[in-house]
Amino acid sequence: MKGIVSDEIRGYMEHSSWIRKMFEEGIELKKKYGDANVYDFSLGNPDLPPPTQVKKVLADITANVDKPFSLGYMPNAGLPSTRAALAEKVSREQGVEIPASKLIITCGAAGGLNCVFRAILQPGDEVVCPAPYFVEYGFYAGNYGGKLVSVPSNQDDFSLDIEGFRGALNEKTRAVIINSPNNPTGRIYTEEELNRLAEVLKEQSAKNERPILLISDEPYRFLNFDGVEIPSLFQLYDASVVIGSFSKNLSLAGERIGYIAAAPNFPDAQVFMAAVTMTNRILGFVNAPILGQEIINQCTDCEVDMNRYRVRRDLMAQVLSDAGMEYYLPPGAFYFFPKSPIEDDVEFVRMLVAERILAVPGRGFGMAGHIRLAFCVNEKTITDAAESFKRAMNAAKG
Repeated sequence: MKGIVSDEIRGYMEHSSWIRKMFEEGIELKKKYGDANVYDFSLGNPDLPPPTQVKKVLADITANVDKPFSLGYMPNAGLPSTRAALAEKVSREQGVEIPASKLIITCGAAGGLNCVFRAILQPGDEVVCPAPYFVEYGFYAGNYGGKLVSVPSNQDDFSLDIEGFRGALNEKTRAVIINSPNNPTGRIYTEEELNRLAEVLKEQSAKNERPILLISDEPYRFLNFDGVEIPSLFQLYDASVVIGSFSKNLSLAGERIGYIAAAPNFPDAQVFMAAVTMTNRILGFVNAPILGQEIINQCTDCEVDMNRYRVRRDLMAQVLSDAGMEYYLPPGAFYFFPKSPIEDDVEFVRMLVAERILAVPGRGFGMAGHIRLAFCVNEKTITDAAESFKRAMNAAKG
């Protein structure tokens, strides 16, 4: 008898996210050794509490919850007041004016990406991205018959290989997705890189006789430790959208609140925004959570203390240096993506597990030979792991 689960999903389950595998491995290790004796760098789950303003907003919501429709449905695109507040924020970040009509509220950045892919993809279409990349991109594109095509980044600093993109684009390409600051490398792409990428996209769009969408996935935008410029995509390429969330800057990862914003001169903007508003509904999201919308309505300019993450980055850099690991110092996000000291990154992750360190192999992000370490953990976890890193490196060197 055939199973009830589709072959496609069975395949996904067999090759499921390495992040989740390590997260589950950590649960077992913590049962055996205790939480304090396991150094878990596997999951990008921010541990800092939300800003105090979030608590105040929640108290205000609670005080008024007995009013009619206080927790009811709203337009699929989101509360008008929240869309307007977010449009102002995105306008400041992008350096161009974005009306509320070109922004919708979604169930996190992941929900936003699924809305966009559902709106633009047909079976056989391709989405191109630099590697390494957030592993779920492939699943999101595959949900709608699309295929993810990766272009390896330059390994010394994870900069974009523009000629690699030129070779990857074709008549099937519907979108290119970048993530800056990047998960898992922390790389922030420069204006020169993005300008060159935009020119390549314009050339291929002309050949295809339809625009290739350029998507910027920006949930880590505020985590810019060295104050480098994060260029405005909207000023470089008309057929571009920015997708963001408040999982990191407000520590609201579980509340699932994000947005899609389209460039001022986006082609057929009215049709596109109507399409993603519809996909927001028909994918079953209906509308983004109202609690999250009310929070960001009053907290668009709030953030957790970025300096806490900067301190952790610098601590992790010292620990890795002392252990003899080779790494690129991330200017953004909260991940390191160091080189594995042996060719088999999965085997090195096993060596780390033997020392009660949880990391994720780089092949889970489309680039073997590296590991990912999330440093959104308390400082003591980082410093206490120092000797375990040294022992794992010694084991790897034989």
